[in-house]
Amino acid sequence: MRKQLFIVTALALSSSFVTIAQNTNTRPTTNTNAPATTQAQDDANQQTTTGTRSRRNTTSAQRGQTAMTPAEREVRAAFDALVEGIERADVTAVMNAYWNSPSLTLFNNNGTVTRSWEQVRANRTSSYPALKDVNLDVRDVRVATLGTDAALVTCLWTQSQTFRGAPETATGRLSLVFRKLAGGWKIVHTHTSPDAPDPSRVLPSERTPPATTATPAPAATPVTTPTPPRRP
Repeated sequence: MRKQLFIVTALALSSSFVTIAQNTNTRPTTNTNAPATTQAQDDANQQTTTGTRSRRNTTSAQRGQTAMTPAEREVRAAFDALVEGIERADVTAVMNAYWNSPSLTLFNNNGTVTRSWEQVRANRTSSYPALKDVNLDVRDVRVATLGTDAALVTCLWTQSQTFRGAPETATGRLSLVFRKLAGGWKIVHTHTSPDAPDPSRVLPSERTPPATTATPAPAATPVTTPTPPRRP
């Protein structure tokens, strides 16, 4: 009886050691029937997976939204194509983002208004050849669908470039209204405003009051006690 109990205990301990060894082994048992891979291939696969994950995280951070619907992704792609076209000073790519209609309306950063697709194209065709080294940085990009065929995109932007040999930089805010048309999502209206507008264009009641500094209180006059005269 003791001999049988000793054998059962030994088998139990052996099973426990096997279980611990499997749990602490960081590399799973390789299937001998599976095709062998080299260490270089394993490293390449790991780098590809890591790179894909990194790109997805970066894209999510740039969009400012952790989850987007299919429609929102389509609108964002149309917006990204506009930004890339502006950076290349590519008239065709930029105009492909807009609604080809006389009703297209742009409220520009300088306070002017441009109407119709043809006029916008004429303006781009005139100015783009003089642009060099365009860099358009968009931040806090937000996409919101308005029903099934309309969407709103808002962002902050900084654009630097060289125009006719002179460097220039501007920053501002941008709102774009998209509509889903036969040719895809197209911009039907934009509204751009600068970060620091001309004070003369701002109502006095809306101007930021200047910072005021507290007037320091006058220093207190010290009270002195007269010294009594010394007796001779």
